[in-house]
Formats: sequence, structure tokens, C-alpha cells
Amino acid sequence: MTGRILGRLTAAVALAFGSMLPGAGAVLADDPPLVAVTAIVEHPSLDAVRDGLRERLAELGHVDGETISFTFESAQGNPTIAAQIARRFAGEAPAVIVAISTPSAQAAAAAAGDIPVVFTAVTDPLAAGLVTDMAAPGGTVTGLSDMLPMDQQLDLILEIAPETAVIGVPHNPGEANAVVLVERLSALAEARGLAVEPAAAARTADVRNAAQSLVGEADILYVPTDNTVVSALESVLTVGRDNALPVFTGDTDSVARGSVASLGFDYFQVGRQTADVVAAILDGADPGGIPVTVAEGTDLVVNPAAAEAMGMALPEAVIGRATRVVE
Repeated sequence: MTGRILGRLTAAVALAFGSMLPGAGAVLADDPPLVAVTAIVEHPSLDAVRDGLRERLAELGHVDGETISFTFESAQGNPTIAAQIARRFAGEAPAVIVAISTPSAQAAAAAAGDIPVVFTAVTDPLAAGLVTDMAAPGGTVTGLSDMLPMDQQLDLILEIAPETAVIGVPHNPGEANAVVLVERLSALAEARGLAVEPAAAARTADVRNAAQSLVGEADILYVPTDNTVVSALESVLTVGRDNALPVFTGDTDSVARGSVASLGFDYFQVGRQTADVVAAILDGADPGGIPVTVAEGTDLVVNPAAAEAMGMALPEAVIGRATRVVE
């Protein structure tokens, strides 16, 4: 009896003494590395990135609740909240911060210090100030760009709606990615003899009015990967249906929501491609030595019923080569 009591006392003293040693708390806690993920807002494309990221990480051996801890927070479309999330994440000292979208990536890069940041679904990392060199980013920030294949998208629009002369573009001029996309679209459109008519929507509540202002001014509406406008896409689609004004989108996930067509990325696959970068960092790679890449894949998704609701019919040739036809 005395021996057992003495043994317990000895173990207790050893535990108390050990807890005072440097790093002992971390050893006792034995927490798995934290992968902290944030997005500017939740909508189908950005959600697909998050889900693809989690799935691929698990395939690579980084399983939530086992070998890593995976957490996600949305900024609900508010850049101020994005900055707050980034600072809170930085204070938790994660192994890596994954930032989905340009505003969240900018906030994470500003707050992270020496914590690795992997951005994804960012249109132009150079213009956003995230890196200065795509091939050799240096520092602690790297990731994936989702620069849209706009030249191919314009060719698709002209194949479906050959009488198009003016493209209306509701967008948020406060989103760096949206500004880059409108500028790029304008240059590509001009080379094809087309005009671009932008309409500003600084908040989701402004999107319907922005779309409505383009009625009578534009032949079609085009929604780029602008998080503000995509979050309120139903407002644009309603304007399109009510006014026989076809709506095309930069992201393929929006076609299922009711746009006519899109040629672009499968954002679930973008998430999986992002996971390869995150896993490399978790396995010890230097983020500054990982080149920034452009996401791969150009799926063609079409919605014949949506086209009909907006006063047009999709050419059979387009439907025939589509990766997916929304029924």
C-alpha cells in the first residue's frame, strides 16, 4: 500500500517538475499542426475549393482530427472581418494559413508574419501585391492563380450569341481581382471589336441595381469571378430572365445556378491542386521556393433551360462538346 502511494507521489512530482521545463506544455498537449482556412465569403465556387482542399489533404495523409487540425472561417463578404480572421489565425500560430480569394489572401499575408500562407482562387497575385515573382516568390507566401481563360470565354459568347456588340459587366470596383478582370476583358473585347460596359456594385445589395442599369445598354451580361456579384448572382439572373438578356459567368459553378454557359475551372479541382502545395509545406518545403502556378482545367458547362428562359437557344455544337450539361 505504502509503495503504491509513494509511486503516485513520485509520478506527481515528476509531472509537476516536467511541466516547468521549456516546451513541456507542447509535448504534453501533442496537438496536431493547424491548417487554418479562410474565404472572403461562402458561395459554391469558393466552397468547392475548400472541400477539394480538405479531400486531397486527407488523401495525402493529412487527415483532419488525426494528423492535422483543419479549421475554416468565412469573412461573410466583409474585408474588415477578413482582416480580423487573419489576425486571429496568426495568433493561433498555425502550420499554414490557406486563404481563398484575393481579399482574404491580402489580409492573411498582411497579418501572418513568418507563418506560411497559401493563397488560392486569386486572379492576379502580382497585381494583388501577394508576390513579386511568380516563378520564385520568396518569403512565406505562395499559391494558385485562377486567372480566367477569358479569350476562350469571349469566343464562346460570340459562338452562342454572335450578334453581341456590348458586354455588360456588373462588378465590385473595391475587389482587386474584379478590377483586373474587367481591364483584361476590355482589352480582349476591343481586339474583337466588342465594347465592355461596366456597372459598379460595391455591396451585394447593389448588385441587382447594377445589373438593371445595363438593360438596354448591353447585349449580354457577363459576371466575372467577383465574389460580391457571385454571392448575389440570383439578382443578376432575375434581371436576365425578366429582360431576355443572356447571362454568362466566369465560373462554371454558377451555370447550375442559372447562367447560360461558362468555360473555366472546376473549383473542386482547384482546391485539390491547392492541397498539393499545402501538403508540401506541411512536409517541410519552403513556401518561398514553391512557384505560383495557374490552376489547370477548362471545363465547358452549359444550361439550355437557362438560355431558353433568357430568350435564346444554345447551338447544338456547343451542347455536343460540353463537359457537363445542366438539366
